[in-house]
This record gives sequence, structure tokens and C-alpha cells, in this order.
Amino acid sequence: MEVKPDHRALIELAHAKMYFGKYKDRYLSELPEFYLIWFRQKGFPKGKLGDQLLQVTELKVNGMEQILRNIRSKYPKY
Repeated sequence: MEVKPDHRALIELAHAKMYFGKYKDRYLSELPEFYLIWFRQKGFPKGKLGDQLLQVTELKVNGMEQILRNIRSKYPKY
């Protein structure tokens, strides 16, 4: 069974922004790593934002956040 990435989900993740707090309106991929780690320790919010924060955290701690920057520049938000 071949696993295929959901391109729309990656584009949406690349363009996702924080909608509250000190980092409101910043791309999730541009949030400081310490902030994402804090969320991971305390618990991510429920729902879509929490899922997106978890995905971004995994990308950042593995040094792969550039992927989302590249997607953002190559695929502007529609």
C-alpha cells in the first residue's frame, strides 16, 4: 500500500496562522520553537489548530520547517 501525501493539507498547513495571543497572525511555522515545545508539554488546543501545531512542532524539532516556507512561496494562498 502506497502512502500519498495530501498536498492540499500541506499547503493549508504552510499558510496556517496563529489566531490568538502574543503571536496572533504569525504563520504557525514561524512560531518560536520554545513556544511549540511549551504547548507540547502543556497540551495542544483541541481541534484543527492543535493538530496543526503538533505537525509544525514535529517539523521544527526535526529541522524541516523550511519545507513549509518553500510551499508558501511556491503556492500562494488561494
